Amino acid sequence: MYDFLIVGAGLYGATFARCASLAGKRCLVIDRRDHPGGNLYCCEIEGINVHKYGAHIFHTSDERVWKFVNDIVRFNRYTNCPVALAEDGGLYNLPFNMNTFYRLWGVKTPQEAERRLNEQRREAVERMRSRGIESPRNLEEQALSLVGSDIYELLIKHYTEKQWGRRCVDLPPFIIKRLPLRLTYDNNYFNDLFQGIPVGGYNKLIDGLLEGADVRLGTDFSSIKADWRSIARQLVYTGPLDEYFDYSLGRLDWRTIRFETEVIDTPNCQGNAVVNYTDSATPWTRIIEHKHFERFGDEVYDNPRTVISREYPGEYTPGMEPYYPVNDSRNESLADEYRRLAAEEKDVIFGGRLAEYKYYDMAPLIGLVLDRWGL
Repeated sequence: MYDFLIVGAGLYGATFARCASLAGKRCLVIDRRDHPGGNLYCCEIEGINVHKYGAHIFHTSDERVWKFVNDIVRFNRYTNCPVALAEDGGLYNLPFNMNTFYRLWGVKTPQEAERRLNEQRREAVERMRSRGIESPRNLEEQALSLVGSDIYELLIKHYTEKQWGRRCVDLPPFIIKRLPLRLTYDNNYFNDLFQGIPVGGYNKLIDGLLEGADVRLGTDFSSIKADWRSIARQLVYTGPLDEYFDYSLGRLDWRTIRFETEVIDTPNCQGNAVVNYTDSATPWTRIIEHKHFERFGDEVYDNPRTVISREYPGEYTPGMEPYYPVNDSRNESLADEYRRLAAEEKDVIFGGRLAEYKYYDMAPLIGLVLDRWGL
């Protein structure tokens, strides 16, 4: 008899297993995939750790979480500085900062940039008010009121519509309640104190988290759901929330991603780990060059080949991998109904992105598990 049966060997399940093992509890972790790690899983191609399910950059200001993961595996110094290839053929720094504003408008000082931003914000708000609109009703109006028309049209509109498969005027404003703007020449995407990638890849982190637990791969929860109490005293469920209840109230919507991975016969393809494509004609949203997550400067030339992944977002259908919850009013209302059912389940803990129908960064997710165990 195990203390916990953990459904899902992704980050939440593996972290829970680690904390439980440290507390002297016995855990069985199952996963329907043939590998642990969930979407953090890396596969090695041409000697490069390839993020099979999309790029993951660890970042946090929580020293407790940073120490927890570094006690398992050392992290490198990777700093996320993505760039965007826009419709005008220009490359722009993200998040929007003085480098972006200089490339866009030719402004060189924070005062010049702020004046330009304020002019465009004011124009957007005045246009809305002239039509009797007092507050943004959709994502487009929200973005225009935050950054103005130039940035919105060039760097936000088409990328967002590709990502969500919906027009910006049909998306709710809360999706983009704030947009990071920096009046400094700082290309670091995150403001956190710590960021990096595990040395040797994320598999080393997951393997360390699962140490001490029994793991069964290629095992679907549905095959043991009826009898799980004969295996463990408590269940930790990290799968899709609606799936646990056999979709009895209807299906929740997700966005998914298709990856097109290619080996390129060059040591350095795009010069950066992440390049977003914000134009309307390109079908993918970004290209990841995995080598740059772990090799810096001239180290990229130590390997004569490189690996890239193009990301194509799409509508989720059964059988695909769910990635992003669609947080519109219909789905949030349905998710709340499922959450009420979940709260009534005896001896069951629902945790993680899929089971909570909520997008999480990695560090806050680990922090939730540490909080649960008082660590």
